[in-house]
Amino acid sequence: MDITRTDTLRRDWPGPAAVLALLKPITWFPPMWAYACGVISSGQPLSPSLIAAALGMLLAGPLLCGTSQAVNDWFDRHVDAINEPDRVIPSGRMPGRWGLYIALLMSALSAAVAAVLGPLVFVAALAGLALAWGYSAPPFRFKQNGWIGNSAVGLSYETLPWITAATAMTGLVPETPLLLVALLYGVGAHGILTLNDFKSIRGDTEMNISTLPVLHGASVAARIACVVMAVPQLAVIGLLAYWSLPYHASGIALLLAIQVACMRRFLADPVGRAVWYSSVGVGLYVSGMMLAAFGLRQAFLTTPIG
Repeated sequence: MDITRTDTLRRDWPGPAAVLALLKPITWFPPMWAYACGVISSGQPLSPSLIAAALGMLLAGPLLCGTSQAVNDWFDRHVDAINEPDRVIPSGRMPGRWGLYIALLMSALSAAVAAVLGPLVFVAALAGLALAWGYSAPPFRFKQNGWIGNSAVGLSYETLPWITAATAMTGLVPETPLLLVALLYGVGAHGILTLNDFKSIRGDTEMNISTLPVLHGASVAARIACVVMAVPQLAVIGLLAYWSLPYHASGIALLLAIQVACMRRFLADPVGRAVWYSSVGVGLYVSGMMLAAFGLRQAFLTTPIG
């Protein structure tokens, strides 16, 4: 094969590094963490279910989340050319329509793995895929509105994996306390997604994508993000205290107090400090998730709650 032919093939097929860049491994952490919270909070023995738990985390992170990243990058390639031209599709490292082909292949693989974990998990995975495509693809394109789009992502990144994991562990629909905590953390994740919107205000404005910073301005959007992150955590603290889990409630209260201190610095310069607060505040937020999961586990293993 001559050099010209080899160069043509390289341009027609994406390299492994380009595929990995499209799937964005750094974004897999939130749903995998939420899935781990679901496994722990289910109250089921961990050792007999390690393989199923590992498969579920693979489904939540690399497969479903990776699919959502591929879908989003394909349908956002025009706005990314303005906001982040170095991304894998606008930069040309992902040639032709390969971004779309990979999104379709990942969707099929996600559904196949979910089917192995049981019918309830399969249904949950289909719901996750529907949200992933609806978020980015027309005609729905939920991301056109920051209130709707960020709600869809928050629920699919935090609530859905948490509930799916608990369902996979028990074979049953989770009990109400677990559903409540998972839902509250999914609602709070709306604020986390808003933090991610500050870096793309210019391109979103040009492309008529109504994120909260575009709709309300950076200062107001920052306040909304902080309130949306804090209020669900306050509710979780109250629920854990009501369920006689004072140590877990106090731990989350401490984590929230540190977040509030960081929020004050973030609010002084929302655009300049959004990335900083995302890295600091989100770490504290998800630590509280795991603490709540261990609290639920303790409650389910001792006295039933509800």
